[in-house]
Amino acid sequence: MTESPQDTPGAISPEGPDEQVLVAFEDPHYLAAVIDLLGAIAYGEMSAFERLAEDAKMAPDLAAKAALAKMASVEFGHFEALRDRLAALGATPYDAMEPFVAPFDSFHTRTAPADWLEGLVKAYVGDGLAADFYREVAAFVDTGTRTLIVESLEDAGHSEFVVDRVRRAIEADPRIGGRLALWGRRLMGEALSQAQRVAAERDALSALLAGGVDRPGMDLAAIGRLFTRLTENHSERMAALGLSA
Repeated sequence: MTESPQDTPGAISPEGPDEQVLVAFEDPHYLAAVIDLLGAIAYGEMSAFERLAEDAKMAPDLAAKAALAKMASVEFGHFEALRDRLAALGATPYDAMEPFVAPFDSFHTRTAPADWLEGLVKAYVGDGLAADFYREVAAFVDTGTRTLIVESLEDAGHSEFVVDRVRRAIEADPRIGGRLALWGRRLMGEALSQAQRVAAERDALSALLAGGVDRPGMDLAAIGRLFTRLTENHSERMAALGLSA
């Protein structure tokens, strides 16, 4: 049985309510911005898969190893959905991801965890911050693309598992809390700088955030509020871990 476009996740329907979406994609600047955004998130998901699979090797027990392996598989599923959406838009998925390889890999090199617990905090805090940023940007794209992005950024099982393991480690040795709190602050600073660089260096993404005559955008005050929200969410995650932000 052949799936119709509306039955295919991420596909663009050629008729009905989605006609306005098709018109939006006729704008080459908007199309370029969406492809850039999806390319960035897709590579982020691929990177998350690789990192979680690598972190599983440092897991202290089989239960933890299995939990991280499951998280990695969820991230790869998100990557596949984004890749398929890029192809549906007429883009070559891996070409769309390529501009983000160097900056993302550089970020991960600078924030390579020293041990298992730092890896957990990075997966929870660092990935959470990136997800918050992309959800904010997704407010400026069409409904179908926004839905895919939000679904791709859903928690892959990080929260409950990470919070439990980190809190247990701190209870066993309170000195760990200070080290992990410093690590969380470093991740915050690096992640915010990374988000700003990516947005500034990609003209299409900058234009998407700035808006246009027919599309709302963000002024400096709105951008300030965005980063305030990111900071507040980070503080909440750190508190959930039992760490000070």
